[in-house]
Order: sequence, then structure tokens, then C-alpha cells
Amino acid sequence: MDEMESQQTADATGERGTSGMSRAATIQGATGGTARAATIERTTGETEVRLALALDGTGQGTRETGVGFLDHMLDLLARHGRFDLDVRVTGDLQTGAHHTAEDTAIVLGQALDRALGDRAGIYRYGYGVVPMDEARASCTIDISGRPFTLFEAELPPGSTGGFDHELTEEFFRALANSAKLTLHLEVQRGTNAHHMIEAAFKAFARALRQAVALDPTESGVPSTKGTLTS
Repeated sequence: MDEMESQQTADATGERGTSGMSRAATIQGATGGTARAATIERTTGETEVRLALALDGTGQGTRETGVGFLDHMLDLLARHGRFDLDVRVTGDLQTGAHHTAEDTAIVLGQALDRALGDRAGIYRYGYGVVPMDEARASCTIDISGRPFTLFEAELPPGSTGGFDHELTEEFFRALANSAKLTLHLEVQRGTNAHHMIEAAFKAFARALRQAVALDPTESGVPSTKGTLTS
């Protein structure tokens, strides 16, 4: 991947940018009653990604990556994760969807990292198991500050809606690395690739929803170290 990139974060005006994408009101942590949200723009020689994330949402937003199946999976993430998500990507799709999928995940992870701020008051851990017809996936998340991905799936070869099935692992690995998550994601069974991948995205969304939720009994950072960011 081209290492040269320019990246901007939105200011705290709550206004719309020139692209028309809704801007996050602020980039702060869970304390102080401020919105847990972030907007990031990232440009490389392969893609241009503009993304706005608000953790305390309802699944609103528009996802336009140029890859139909990836748009569908991002819709699922937002709806089942209960966060608002605007994504617009222009990528070198003539070479395939790899760069688009990976760079979208990188920026989503960066936005998640920033929206969580110092991680104060969150549950930190999340778990989800989701069936999709004959398929079933499980996901466990620790917002640990230590990037790690264990991905286990025997996906049939091929592609769906312009999305190569092996990009599922690439997407989640890139997201976990940039968000600094410990992620264990397993597709436990299934024969239909669409169902298997969809179950994985939904399980991740449900686990993330638990992990980022605010714990009313937790007033500080849920770690004996006192930090989850370093």
C-alpha cells in the first residue's frame, strides 16, 4: 500500500464539509456529556476515504464505497452496532476491491479510536454470536489498546457483489489494528459465503455495541493500568 497519505480530522463545528457529509460535532471520550464521534478524511495513491462515525446513534448514514457487498456489510455494522456511519470512498477498483476494503477498514478503525477518546466509562469487553440460516459466527472484543486479530473461517473461494471473500479477514484485521482492538472472530459453520460473511459482520457489530457502551458503574478507565490507549 502507498504510504504517502494526507489525513484530516473535522473541526468541532458540527457543520457539513464540502462533500456534503455530516460532520462529527466533537472528538472526545465518554466523559463530560460530549458526543462520541469523529470524522476522518484519508487520501492515498489508491483510495480517497471520507468517513464520519457517531457511536451513540441508531444506524443512520449513507455508505458508498463502489463495492456493493461492502456497502451492505457496512449497513449491517451500523444498524446492529447502533452507530451512525457515513462513508464515501473513491478507489482504484480497476485493480479489484482490496485497497478499497482495507482502506475503508483502516479509516473506520481510526475513527473508532478517536471517538472513544480515553476510553473512560466504557464496558470495554463485548461478545456476540449470530446465526444466519445455516451459518453461525462468534466474536469477542477487548478494547485493550493492544491490536491483535484471531480470524478463523473456512470461506468458499470466490466473490460476492464485487467483494472477494478473502477480503473479510483483511477488513477485520485492518480495522482491529487501527482501532487498537483485541479481536477474536470465528465463522463456526456454514456453506453459503454470503451467509457466513454476513454472520461475521453482525457478530462483530453486536460485540462492538457491548464493548463501547457506557457502564453506569464505571467512573474511570476500566483497566488496572489506568490507561487503554498506550
